[in-house]
Amino acid sequence: MGAIAGWPAGWMAAILVVLAAAVAWRAGHARALALAGGTHLHSLPGYHGWYVALWSAGPALVLVLLYGLFGARLQTNLLYQVQPADIKALPLEQVWQFLDDAAALAYGGVPSSTGPQVEQAAQTLLAIDGALGLGVILMALAVSAAGWWWATRQQTPQLRARNAVEKAGQGLMLLASVIAVLTTLGIVLSLVFETAKFFSGYNPFAFLFGTQWSPQIAIRADQIGSSGAFGAVPLFMGTMLIMLIAMAVAVPVGLGSAIYLSEYASERVRTWVKPILELLAGIPTVVYGFFALLFVAPLVRDLGEAAGLDVSAQSALAAGLVMGIMIIPFISSLSDDVINAVPQALRDGSYAMGATKSETVRHVVLPAALPGIVGSVLLAVSKALGETMIVTMAAGQDANLTANPLDMVTTVTVQIVMLLTGDQEYDSPKTHAAFALGFVLFFVTLVLNIIALRVVQKYREKYD
Repeated sequence: MGAIAGWPAGWMAAILVVLAAAVAWRAGHARALALAGGTHLHSLPGYHGWYVALWSAGPALVLVLLYGLFGARLQTNLLYQVQPADIKALPLEQVWQFLDDAAALAYGGVPSSTGPQVEQAAQTLLAIDGALGLGVILMALAVSAAGWWWATRQQTPQLRARNAVEKAGQGLMLLASVIAVLTTLGIVLSLVFETAKFFSGYNPFAFLFGTQWSPQIAIRADQIGSSGAFGAVPLFMGTMLIMLIAMAVAVPVGLGSAIYLSEYASERVRTWVKPILELLAGIPTVVYGFFALLFVAPLVRDLGEAAGLDVSAQSALAAGLVMGIMIIPFISSLSDDVINAVPQALRDGSYAMGATKSETVRHVVLPAALPGIVGSVLLAVSKALGETMIVTMAAGQDANLTANPLDMVTTVTVQIVMLLTGDQEYDSPKTHAAFALGFVLFFVTLVLNIIALRVVQKYREKYD
């Protein structure tokens, strides 16, 4: 209900407020020009316009945001208050189900049950929504007009409009930073809490070092595997195997192409080759998955059988090869940029000492560009660890504990998707196991970032 109610009127109010702010900017700018006719202004007329526009839009948009966040709850409470006594006398779960059915019927959803009372409640909800929506639009316009009037009263030649506008900009950037930090904190806390729930009922040692992964939990206690098996070593092994294969393809090809394009290729070749390489990053991963499933996996199997090897129809090798092709642009493009950013003076100094082109690249350019290269490789590793579609289609979904790249394997991300899709009970070991896998993946990525940061700091100090 909250995803629908409250927002249409909120968007309408926001659009009207923004339009009013645009008019307020023009009016503030024109008034500043009029004031400048008789004396010197502290701030440029444009800052006066922004000062008036911010006071016109800021408080009104805050009001609209609050309505968007809490409007649905307000509508629910009002709808509950006007319900007859027999509805209020129901158990709380049934009351909420009744209100949800009314909301679904009102906003085009599929209610679990219908009836005269549900239809009446839906009509009442639409009336409440319309009244509150009209009210928030009128209130937003009134607040916008009040802010416009107040800011216009403040306009004088001595008004420090530039200072106020710059402080407002700093406040918005601070707000954006706080939102980013809080979002990251929320992600971490959600992983930690759900992982703690899983480990409260399952041994962490058995999860991290167990070799049997079978998360299926039976409905009845007498069924096989009713308690599930959550040994994640096969998932970790499959993830690392595919990632290593992908990096074995992407790092040499990506770094080699970056060195060639930045140090050896002519401008004409660079103009054609670099955009073609970067096109690989724009191909959807599902297309790579189809390519791996329909072409690379059969090719690997046929070549393996021709050599007398037993190759699975879906294999880690096929998925790793295609994943390596997919992440080549992440290494080549970023490495090319950082190599080009190495000062030409370092190259000239190396040439002056009698070094050849290849010696200069090996001993001067690459060490100087190493922080950026490490960053590009780290990005590629993160991409390989988090890839799902290629692995699902080309490597399979069987949790096999093997180091043979010709066997079928699965990864952490594939299992997370499988555990969280379909009809699942939220408060179950299967669901909590997905969060535990996500926490391990997050921890590994964090460690990789710390290692890369240390490498970057070391070589940055050396070549600054």
